[in-house]
Amino acid sequence: MAKATKKQALGRGLSALLKDPENDIQSVQDKNADKVIGNIIELDLDFIEVNPFQPRTNFSEESLQELASSIKELGIIQPITVRKLSLNKYQLVSGERRFRASKLVGLETIPAYIRIANDQESLEMALVENIQRQDLDPIEIALSYQRLIDEINLTQEQMSERVGKKRSTITNYLRLLKLDPIIQTGMRDGFISMGHGRALIAVEDQTVQLDIYEKILQNELSVRNTEALIRNYNTSKEVKVPSKDNTEEAPKYIKKGIGVFSEYFGHKIDVKVSKNGKGKITIPFHSEEDFNRIKKLIQGAK
Repeated sequence: MAKATKKQALGRGLSALLKDPENDIQSVQDKNADKVIGNIIELDLDFIEVNPFQPRTNFSEESLQELASSIKELGIIQPITVRKLSLNKYQLVSGERRFRASKLVGLETIPAYIRIANDQESLEMALVENIQRQDLDPIEIALSYQRLIDEINLTQEQMSERVGKKRSTITNYLRLLKLDPIIQTGMRDGFISMGHGRALIAVEDQTVQLDIYEKILQNELSVRNTEALIRNYNTSKEVKVPSKDNTEEAPKYIKKGIGVFSEYFGHKIDVKVSKNGKGKITIPFHSEEDFNRIKKLIQGAK
């Protein structure tokens, strides 16, 4: 218990040192830099700004609330990492979820590792550290790899060494960025998996990609079934999903009317009819915004 108290007191003492204008540490050569750089310090949340290089763009409100509850109960278990910009001004390198959740709880300070880095080093640190996270979606990871190529000028071989991934793995992620943006959004939202995305890359025509993507959603196709569908397409140039045993070909009145539905909702609408004449209409959507658009269309039709 005495050790914990001593550590906390040390953090508070270093925090006071950082706030002193006479000890404005800007480089590792500055006086007292060794006492600050790499140490855990209780840092005022108001002194921290978010990182513009953050590769993660989606933050689930529900998961943030869950993390906030955990922080309120147990405190911050893993410190965030920041880089010092100037006196009482810091920028996040990693830990934005913890930073956001701490603000939700109403904390005034947060434990933080202090780093000194220029913009390029900060970008590289943020990207490499975030790539290691388990909760990034495949497109976020792919975009992070692409930024390392474009902005840090790393080769795929160099990236492989930095992030500890095989070069072939990096290549597979980067190829996902060739998919139509709607499909990329579907992957980010969890409608399809990376396996589905990798299968769809084999289709160069993005119009056909979208057609197959909608078939995947409508028929809840597995990755294996998707791969089979794409193999058949590459052979016959026709996107065709086999009908299930409990369905039959749609009658003429449905064939005539389905085009009206598709045009109204802005998507290809799927209609399935069973042998007893009953059926269902499936309206796909690709994002929360798309869902709300469809909802307004339905509400407006009342």
